[in-house]
Amino acid sequence: MSLLQAWKGWRDYRKLSADWRNIVIYAESGQDWHYFERLVERLNEVLQRNVTYITSDASDAGLSRQHPLFKSICIPEGFFLTLHFNMQKADVVVLTMMDLDNLQLKKSINPVHYIYLFHSLGSTHMVDHAGSYDAYDSLFCAGPHHVAELSKRAELVGLPERNLFAYGHPRLEDLLQRADDQKESKESKETESDSVDSSAAGSVDASGQTVLIAPTWGKDSIFNTCGEELVGVLLYAGYNVIARPHYQTLTLTPEVIDSLRQRFGEHPRFEYQDRMSESGSLQRSDILLCDWSAMAIEYALGYKKPVLFIDLPRRVRNPDWQLLGIEPLEASFREVAGDIVSPQHLDQVPDKIAGLLSHKSELAEKLGDLRDEMVFNLGRSTELGAAEIARLADQAAHQRHQREKHGAG
Repeated sequence: MSLLQAWKGWRDYRKLSADWRNIVIYAESGQDWHYFERLVERLNEVLQRNVTYITSDASDAGLSRQHPLFKSICIPEGFFLTLHFNMQKADVVVLTMMDLDNLQLKKSINPVHYIYLFHSLGSTHMVDHAGSYDAYDSLFCAGPHHVAELSKRAELVGLPERNLFAYGHPRLEDLLQRADDQKESKESKETESDSVDSSAAGSVDASGQTVLIAPTWGKDSIFNTCGEELVGVLLYAGYNVIARPHYQTLTLTPEVIDSLRQRFGEHPRFEYQDRMSESGSLQRSDILLCDWSAMAIEYALGYKKPVLFIDLPRRVRNPDWQLLGIEPLEASFREVAGDIVSPQHLDQVPDKIAGLLSHKSELAEKLGDLRDEMVFNLGRSTELGAAEIARLADQAAHQRHQREKHGAG
């Protein structure tokens, strides 16, 4: 069925007119839709632009969007998706998929302007492969660190000049909006808490406090190394615990999460959350426990809440990352977002959490000041990003018309 669906999707795309191949978006999975949705809405409803949305996930929410200027097509992974990429005709293709041209999916033999949309605030040169971003013509950068890292990479290996667009991070803006929406009730709750705790300076009662565990994935991530022990320590100390694994953990090592849920699934203060696009767990939590996931940056800047980092080995896919001479943001941000604890001393976690929560006001002020320095165009990223996609699409269409005219002549 998947092969038939892929063939149908490939055939449907090939039948599209040039107008529907002017702006094309590709999503590897349904997890990507929340990065694209606001851009699609802006392109369709404000800029009145056609958008064709290609996804490899039959359950992608984008497939159900209804709009006269929007078409969606499913091409699952496999032969026809590879063929689609190799032969694709489009003016611009927007995607969050790294390593274009490095793995199975290659750039088209036809002229296409590829736009990479950063979906994370994390750095580009340690967690990702050295050449993960080399094949893109435009890169929509979340902050100045992306521009600095990509510029240095281009200088080191002699890449052609590319469009490093100051985009921003809509996901962070969503978190900020949700935080603002509940600010009044939160401040009221915190005032009550401060009043109760004022006689016990520096201490925080675990009762009612919620800890979110949302790490990266891989053999050295929290859930794959010390997850069960950590959850046990937190529950024993009286905390509510939300476990929110990365979707790659569920795909690559599902047995790790199965074991965690079998052990703690019936505990009244344990909650399991497997939807990375949801934000309720971020809002309800008082602190995040993380490793090397860039989500820690979003969480701290978005909600101005502390992060306790479990000091597991760095997640490194580029052994030459130090050649850039730039400390990855995942590392440097630890110094301002909270505290660090060794995985060999998880018994210290409750005291570390109590210490961070007792000074959360000072930390929140510091994190608020950092936002504008670290992230582009807060509050305007979608507006500016959609306009830039439309501009690049118009430019690519003009170049296509010139090639057609030249060929006809």
